[in-house]
Amino acid sequence: MKEIPDRRGLAVLTASHLVDDLYQGAVPAILPFLVLDRGYSYLAATGITLAATVLSSVVQPAFGMLADRKSPPWLTPMGLLVAGIGIGLAGVVDSYWWTWAAVALSGLGVAAYHPAAARAARVAAGSSAQGMSWFAIGGNAGLALGPVIVTPVLLAYGVTGTPFLAVPALAMVVFLFWLRRRSGAPRLPAAHGPKSQQHGEPAVDKWRPFGWLTVLVVIRSIMYFGISSLLVLYVISRYDVTQVAGSASLTAFLAVGALGTLAGGWMADRWSRIFAIRLGYALCVPALILLLAAPSVPVAFIATALLGLGLYLPFSVQTTLGQEYLPNRIGTASGVTLGLAVSAGGAFAPVFGWLADSFSLSWALGVLLLFPFLALLVSLRLAGRPPRAAA
Repeated sequence: MKEIPDRRGLAVLTASHLVDDLYQGAVPAILPFLVLDRGYSYLAATGITLAATVLSSVVQPAFGMLADRKSPPWLTPMGLLVAGIGIGLAGVVDSYWWTWAAVALSGLGVAAYHPAAARAARVAAGSSAQGMSWFAIGGNAGLALGPVIVTPVLLAYGVTGTPFLAVPALAMVVFLFWLRRRSGAPRLPAAHGPKSQQHGEPAVDKWRPFGWLTVLVVIRSIMYFGISSLLVLYVISRYDVTQVAGSASLTAFLAVGALGTLAGGWMADRWSRIFAIRLGYALCVPALILLLAAPSVPVAFIATALLGLGLYLPFSVQTTLGQEYLPNRIGTASGVTLGLAVSAGGAFAPVFGWLADSFSLSWALGVLLLFPFLALLVSLRLAGRPPRAAA
């Protein structure tokens, strides 16, 4: 029997995901201001990206297990609050290590948010990959809004204006508590056991394909952080445009990525998850080549949009596939696919910063061409459901 999605619960979770991931999108948007206003090197700037992910990577499995065992209702709003406060504190003191620590605190909040929220979204969405993609698209929209919100605020107030960026998190946390008190519900959509167990059949966790999926998500994460950390600086440097125009390229990348997330969920439901994953990584190859060869800003924006589409087609699909591989550990699967493996890619961001300092921004982005080919090879090791019949 087809599961009916909880649209109201999914809508609330999607909105909260938008606000949470706004703070992930804020980090690459802040980097050009740190480079141009404070004179940071590319290596130092990408070190801030590392800050956003290193603590998150360490604690992510713990939050995933906590979500599986207890699913505490405070975990989602607490994560949101810490994510916002961390970014809010990032620019208040003219100190590299203060900024680094504040961004790391924000990453800790993001790590706390994702496993519990993704687990609840899985329950709200039922068995639909497209339903889960709506939750993911909320995060993608937040990533895209990051530079849209950060750029005018920091242009107006400088880097010390970061406290204004904490306002969306504070507002969403107040809304979540108001909603909970008004409805009298103890939490957002409650988690139930695996579907197979509900029908009397034992659910089996498939750790081997999940391990390969984790490798794949790490590869995607390396690509994402390499592109998002350097894209604005690349466009500003190569085409001699303003910070606003440079930030617009990041917004285009993330906004089209949000559409790619929704398209990936639709493809997964209509054909198969593996098809959507492979198509996404295949599109990244011509997109990167076009970006590096683009003779003008409009062509670079087209390449950026294509790259966003390719990189985000697999995004929510990989999460639902991970949950399918580990039906008894939905929180753990969510924590890894949305958290640990995603954050792990941030550890490579300083490598691309070093390449940009030592050679050039073009050279650093060119190295990323290796990764979609590697992703396609790893995808051959995945196991998935057969294509679904068209409705």
